[in-house]
Amino acid sequence: MLRSVIPALMLASVVLPVQAQEAERYEVQGSEVTVILHGFLTEEETDTLRIIGQSPDALALFLPEGGQFGALAVAPDEGFIRDGIPVDSAMAMGNLPDLDQARNAALEGCDEARASGDPCEIVLEIAPR
Repeated sequence: MLRSVIPALMLASVVLPVQAQEAERYEVQGSEVTVILHGFLTEEETDTLRIIGQSPDALALFLPEGGQFGALAVAPDEGFIRDGIPVDSAMAMGNLPDLDQARNAALEGCDEARASGDPCEIVLEIAPR
């Protein structure tokens, strides 16, 4: 019985594709902003992330001192914006010394704030250029 299950599991792992996320990159005031376009984002959320990715004023909200790293995490089941207002679980972290720390801080804060559902995902990253 085990012999017939193992090949089936191996075949399933080969056949099932890993979902790759599309990303858009923008350069703003010496920083590279990456917007990660997850399938759970609404059109309004995607448009807002693109605006953030291209706006020096929005970049200054994340990194008032510039030259550091930042990230934004969102709970897939709760989203980023509802009724025109950012949701409580959407967590932005900035002015951190590296991208891993920015991602981890944003994910940790988001996961602590989300009510339920799937773990948070990074939807925006900022790194010095």
